[in-house]
Amino acid sequence: MFPAQALAEVMLRRGWRVKLSTDARGARYVGGFPHSVEIEQVASATFARGGVINKILVPFHVLGGVIGALIRMSRDRPDVVVGFGGYPTIPALAAAWVKRLPRMIHEQNGVLGRVNRIFSKKVDKVACGIWPTDLPEGVEGVHVGNPVRAAVLERAGAGYIPPGDYPMSVLVIGGSQGARALSDIVPPALAALPMALLKNIRVSHQAREEDGERVASYYAEHGIDADVATFFRDVPRRMSEAQLVISRAGASSVADISVIGRPSILIPYPYAAADHQTANARGLAEAGAAVVIPESELQVEMLAGHVEAILTEPQAAHQMSLAALRTGMPEAPQVLADLVEELAQKGKQT
Repeated sequence: MFPAQALAEVMLRRGWRVKLSTDARGARYVGGFPHSVEIEQVASATFARGGVINKILVPFHVLGGVIGALIRMSRDRPDVVVGFGGYPTIPALAAAWVKRLPRMIHEQNGVLGRVNRIFSKKVDKVACGIWPTDLPEGVEGVHVGNPVRAAVLERAGAGYIPPGDYPMSVLVIGGSQGARALSDIVPPALAALPMALLKNIRVSHQAREEDGERVASYYAEHGIDADVATFFRDVPRRMSEAQLVISRAGASSVADISVIGRPSILIPYPYAAADHQTANARGLAEAGAAVVIPESELQVEMLAGHVEAILTEPQAAHQMSLAALRTGMPEAPQVLADLVEELAQKGKQT
């Protein structure tokens, strides 16, 4: 949703009218979109959730969504349709394909998701957030980077305060709903740090709802100053104030870390389709901006060692922050918007 929000913000500033088409699940995450974006809820479904009956009904839900999108597009013909992946994009992209409207997809990750892979040969442009992206044979991609929200751009390149003998911040994020592995390992790893270091640390930890209470209790019992929540609406501010970010390697998180420029320890989600989070983390790792730890190797002592190494070496931490910045593409929203306008112009000429 974040790249879609970033594109919407730019298109609105350029005078466009923007409509977001998503399903009931996606509609829960539209709070950050500008108020002038019209939210259109469509029927969609995924084979990844629910029982046997749900899986049988998936094609019917999707077909209903496509029919609904066709009816709406006949009334309000869009100049361009942009899909950002996932099952909620199927109705709009399928309807745009049927009506031969200009259309494109944006892939956040280093490996195309299932839906984007299906549509990659049925759209006019394939925009890629990570480069190189694993693309089907015969499909050409355009590297645009992953668009970040205006709130992140406001903090782009924010001055980094290297770690030292003063209050420091550690941000722990595991996607929009947190991550159990991070909730299991990060608190004891931080508690294992030398007291001289630990006394200066304040933690912002995003945890799943079912993990929040125990994570908060653990920090409190070990005297660690921590703010634990299921979702932080001010992640850009917290990230810009952090000396270290510990995170999954979701595409939006990697983009935010790169644009703001912070040292990070990345733990890719091991069950991501085609291991795309490992691909997402590769750029920061190769630049020397991040330590990447496979979840299968994640242990309390190992993580504590990496955290201590970063927070006790201010010069090295500063170099990591600069390296992260060098991988960032703050211009991504503008580049993607340029592609949209180019498609719209070609559509008017045909």
